[in-house]
Amino acid sequence: MWSEQEAAWADGVAVARAYAAAHGHFLPPTTAVREGHPLGVWAKSARAAARRARENEELRAAGRPVPSAAGAMTEARRDELDAIDPGWCPAGDTAWQRCYRLVQNHIQADGTPPTAADDVVVQGEDLGRWGTAQRYGWEQLLPTQRWLLENTLGIQAAREEERPVKQTQDTKWAVNLTAARQFHACEGHPTVLKLGTWLDNVRKRAAKLPE
Repeated sequence: MWSEQEAAWADGVAVARAYAAAHGHFLPPTTAVREGHPLGVWAKSARAAARRARENEELRAAGRPVPSAAGAMTEARRDELDAIDPGWCPAGDTAWQRCYRLVQNHIQADGTPPTAADDVVVQGEDLGRWGTAQRYGWEQLLPTQRWLLENTLGIQAAREEERPVKQTQDTKWAVNLTAARQFHACEGHPTVLKLGTWLDNVRKRAAKLPE
């Protein structure tokens, strides 16, 4: 018999198919709603069930006991969603995968990866800034993410000379001291906002030093 659960699943799949056709992927944010259907929440639950099934399969392959099949997605249902978007259930962060797919779609249409200066915003995501963040945060990415960026998007780690210079404590001290002297030369006393805060901190540190 056609159960309510099966009917709800079929409705979800139909909305998922429409979403993917309109957006070029099936990686909706949790807040996504389409045709009155809470598709983002539905997709999140579906990914959790698919990952449970994947974990069970890995346990079986390793010859280890499977705690329970409850909550795991059936292969038939996974096949339905895979047919809509093979990347709908990434092993890593879904938001990262969504931005990756949006950049991939943009490159296919435009030919070049967007940069921060291009101001390319798609589906609420600033693709140029996202790409720049990946280049500067290369060391924090997973190996598979680095491979995807390099081999499918042409995005590589930022060169050392491209990275913003990090100020040392000595550099910050010199900058603040110069500002204090300049203000003192103009006003006779350094008592403005951040400068005043800085001087307070200096006095506190000096008070803690051994005599």
